Amino acid sequence: QEASHRFALPTSGSGGAIRQENFVLSTSGTDQVKGVLTLQGDALCQADVNLKMPRNNQLLHFAFREDKQWKLQQIQDARNHVNQAIYLLMNRDVNYQFKTGSEVLKLMDAVMLQLSRARNRLTTPATLTLPEIASSGLTKMFTPALPPDILVNFYINLNKLCLTVYQLHVLQPSTTKNFKPAGGSILHNPGAMFEFGSQRYEVSHVHKVECVVPWLNDALVFFTVSLQLCQQLKDKISVFSSYWNYRPY
Repeated sequence: QEASHRFALPTSGSGGAIRQENFVLSTSGTDQVKGVLTLQGDALCQADVNLKMPRNNQLLHFAFREDKQWKLQQIQDARNHVNQAIYLLMNRDVNYQFKTGSEVLKLMDAVMLQLSRARNRLTTPATLTLPEIASSGLTKMFTPALPPDILVNFYINLNKLCLTVYQLHVLQPSTTKNFKPAGGSILHNPGAMFEFGSQRYEVSHVHKVECVVPWLNDALVFFTVSLQLCQQLKDKISVFSSYWNYRPY
């Protein structure tokens, strides 16, 4: 229940609108990328990003268009799994009596599966190829439009909201004899190559900035505690079943 409350979309005021939270992006050791992200439930409703180009120290500024929001699928999925776990627990009459230990074990396994999936959605970001990032709808979210040599990706990693900015340079035909397209990854390194729109690119610089989202941290703690409680109940039932192993449990 506590984990579920963290995913309940908080409202502000009597209008019932979902409250917006602002987070400042930061990283240690470099100020190449700075920005502020506005999170509204499971949606990024604003991103304001400044990027200092290493080659010429030119400052680029780009922000979400007013009419655009970016859904964070990881938060949405985690919330759905938590709600499914609660449904499994509540989906019986208030006076229902469990008949056997195995019935309880089966329920705990189903609940633990949903809780594990919820936690994994936050702890394991999707692996994407660079062409997948380049063709993502995220590239069309910004005003002014992103330059063709910039790619961006947002994702959740544990309790952090992360932004990765990739700077690219076009590979000349003469240098493509050693062309090896990169596979899927959470974070691509400089030197990674890919082909997109009949053009070949190489990643020249990678900037990753992040911010801690406190309620995601709470949710992860409650997932762990919930899974421990389920396991403890399973262990107790297993102990009793060994005493009464002549009875079906």
